[in-house]
Amino acid sequence: MTRSKFCPNCGSRNIKWINPQMWSIWHCGDCGYQGAVVIEDKELADAVRKNFRKIRDEENESGSSYDDE
Repeated sequence: MTRSKFCPNCGSRNIKWINPQMWSIWHCGDCGYQGAVVIEDKELADAVRKNFRKIRDEENESGSSYDDE
């Protein structure tokens, strides 16, 4: 049984190796995360996804982002 991998930034399952020869570096197709850490716990991924969406929605409402600071 294979375990699902989730993005630690947004909780997405749309995460793949950047290059199979560099199997320790992952890329998320949804938020652009790149790094060595992935989540394999669905409950944790659900919590991350919920928090990511909350922050994104708050930024959209205020019209600001981390890049503006």
